[in-house]
Amino acid sequence: MGLFDVHAHVTHPKLAPRVHAILDNARAAGLTSVLANGLNPHDNEAVRALALEDPLVKPCFGLYPVDAVLNEMEAMGVDYPRDPGPDFTTDEAIAWVRDHASEAFAIGEIGLDGYWVPEALWDAQEAAFRALVAIAMEADKAIIIHTRKRERRALEVLLEMGAKRVDWHCFGGRVKLARQIAEHGHWLSIPANARRNEAFTRMLQTLPRDKVLLETDCPYLGPEPGVDNEPATVAGTARFAAELWGCTPEEARAQLEANFETLFGVAP
Repeated sequence: MGLFDVHAHVTHPKLAPRVHAILDNARAAGLTSVLANGLNPHDNEAVRALALEDPLVKPCFGLYPVDAVLNEMEAMGVDYPRDPGPDFTTDEAIAWVRDHASEAFAIGEIGLDGYWVPEALWDAQEAAFRALVAIAMEADKAIIIHTRKRERRALEVLLEMGAKRVDWHCFGGRVKLARQIAEHGHWLSIPANARRNEAFTRMLQTLPRDKVLLETDCPYLGPEPGVDNEPATVAGTARFAAELWGCTPEEARAQLEANFETLFGVAP
């Protein structure tokens, strides 16, 4: 049975210099799929190149919701602590995803973010989100969602547009809303810090088991604080799921593999 990481940033500057060792670690831990999620055209190109080098990497092309309005944020003087790389317009970033959607394993990460993005730019951010959801649906690709402080609005948009093949990565809203998302048929991926995060533990315990996936969001959200995360750590999350579900590790992995195959249309 194959393990997987549905949300990894292996092109992140902290991981890129040793990415091949990281991917070897993932293989040794039993992973057969690492979904590398792009943030913008520059990162999407890096994800695309890495996937061509190593079949373990499944390329996901997206536009991070902050990057979707970053030029406007800079014009407003809003401080943001990450350099996205070369300049691009929102239209150019969306066009890049559209032009390469057929090559993508999934479209992501995309979504809505109200933590960094001021409310004055929410309409512009949502317009970009809607365009990207439409691209994914037209290309028949699963969608990987980032939301922060705008979880309910993201759900409203997805339901309005009829998007069904959706994974909510690292869901930070209320557990009650996570259950509602699962009831609407979407999936939620649980990161590797689940043992030390009460909300993720509760989600792993109480969400329908057929709506649970695994992720790392590496280099973030590792099992140990202050240590760069990497895809291999999903093996520990799978063991934790077995403990919470009261089943064998093999049964938990079989369930998780089936969930992956249902969303993405292929086994991990």
